[in-house]
Amino acid sequence: MPLPFDLCARLQNAFRARHQRLAVEHTTQNLGILSILLRHGFISNITRGSVAAPSAEHFAAAPEAQRRIWVDLKYRDDLPVLNQMSLISKPSKKVHMELGELRLICSGRRTKTVAPLGMGEIAVVRTKNKENEWVEAREAMQLKLGGEVVCRVS
Repeated sequence: MPLPFDLCARLQNAFRARHQRLAVEHTTQNLGILSILLRHGFISNITRGSVAAPSAEHFAAAPEAQRRIWVDLKYRDDLPVLNQMSLISKPSKKVHMELGELRLICSGRRTKTVAPLGMGEIAVVRTKNKENEWVEAREAMQLKLGGEVVCRVS
């Protein structure tokens, strides 16, 4: 299973190279993080497909190893909407936060080694709840869920 830093690096590199579309591996982790980015307006569209093309027909016919998620990148005034995507929780040091600690970083106060979220910035949280496994930090607060803070996006 690929780690979140792979998705962060691929997205940032694609935005810097001014690509219109990017294909990443089809995993629940990538799909969860990308759906959060789509809901918050950092990307314009996600489509399932294969290595060849972004279409449902290709996705259904493709073997598991060749399935991809195609991401349409979003630009405003020829500048990327997604400026930075950085890891908070690393493979060598996982950062788990309870509800109170999530409330602190969302309200502009530092906790542990995590700086507060700024204007237009989101944090992606992985929870133990299978129904809401990948959520944004403010959504996790509303659902009263803590979890691993994976990355921050601005």
